[in-house]
Amino acid sequence: MTARLLIVGPQGSGKGTQGVIVASAFGVPQVATGDIFRANVAGGTELGKRVQAIIEAGDLVPDELTSELVRDRLAQSDAAEGFLLDGYPRNLGQVADLDAFLDGRGESLDAVIELEVPRDESIARISRRAIEQGRTDDTEEVIANRLSIYERETAPILDGYRARGLVLAVDGVGTLDEVTERIFAGLATRGLRPRRSGAA
Repeated sequence: MTARLLIVGPQGSGKGTQGVIVASAFGVPQVATGDIFRANVAGGTELGKRVQAIIEAGDLVPDELTSELVRDRLAQSDAAEGFLLDGYPRNLGQVADLDAFLDGRGESLDAVIELEVPRDESIARISRRAIEQGRTDDTEEVIANRLSIYERETAPILDGYRARGLVLAVDGVGTLDEVTERIFAGLATRGLRPRRSGAA
């Protein structure tokens, strides 16, 4: 069974970790924009060279190039049976790009997993992680600013997907296993079940 999924959540929600677990259980690649950027830069691809020049200039990778990189990744054979997107689309422009790409292939998203974590909890988790990793740049002010950007840019995306009936809201507070179980239970209500036994 194919599974075309998107996982969304604020920083500190655990979406990267849950994304790996869900993608593995469904036997589909986790497609994260940061990984795509790094892979193309490391591989010296034409797209990678353009990304590197932008990043070195201290600029954000524009939507058009980001979408081009994601389309290139989703066109690879391992994504033919599905994928789990993490970090894309980030705004309404990227949603339109993704819709156009999937429409062109006669495909559509099956579900959008929204990990709900209160702002205070996100800040506490990121602050704790920063201390554990010895990172001094993750101050509460910086973290709060990042969360504000997420709330501002991502809320309209979720509103749009909610209107299509795609959003699966999951309580992101609890142990890793508890949150994972909630995700699988929610996906099962939509007829989406992991391929790999013991995943749920």
